[in-house]
Amino acid sequence: MRKCAESAEMKAKFFDENAEQIHTVCGRLAEALRTGHQLFVMGNGGSSCDAVHVAIEFVHPIIEKRRSFPAFALTNDSALLTAIGNDTDFSQTFAEQLKLFGKPGDVALGISTSGMSSNVNYGLQAAREKGMMTIAFSGKDGGRTKNIAEYCLTVPSFSIHRIQEVHTTLLHVLWDMVHVLLGEEDII
Repeated sequence: MRKCAESAEMKAKFFDENAEQIHTVCGRLAEALRTGHQLFVMGNGGSSCDAVHVAIEFVHPIIEKRRSFPAFALTNDSALLTAIGNDTDFSQTFAEQLKLFGKPGDVALGISTSGMSSNVNYGLQAAREKGMMTIAFSGKDGGRTKNIAEYCLTVPSFSIHRIQEVHTTLLHVLWDMVHVLLGEEDII
């Protein structure tokens, strides 16, 4: 029960402290998607799974009558990731994709529990250089990510589990709020 209580407490604290910034991020993301821009998501390990999760939520909404939007997890193509890692450098796996596919006005979301993932940080930097909006979900003290992303939502914990639990809730909140801000019914 202690871990459940810690998880609930961490979520409550995070959302209380970041409500205004989350609203701003959701509003800007909603506007970008409304005007035909795309969402690109990246992360490693468990954060890679979160990247796929959020992309799927936007592409194939689980709630009937919610709009779909173009969202891509940059972690899905193992051949491309290993080619870039082998021929260039693993730290460039997301940056190279964003340099090719990203356009000004698109959105890049980087997920890193430490804020120190070099490929996520290089990806966010490449996105900024392309004129994309950059969002990060991070943990601990935000690491290097807090100085790169335009918006860095940092879970102030050293527990990877607590950070990931908040990130999962945050990606659901982000998805839901974007739809609500675009005038869709608030049904959950």
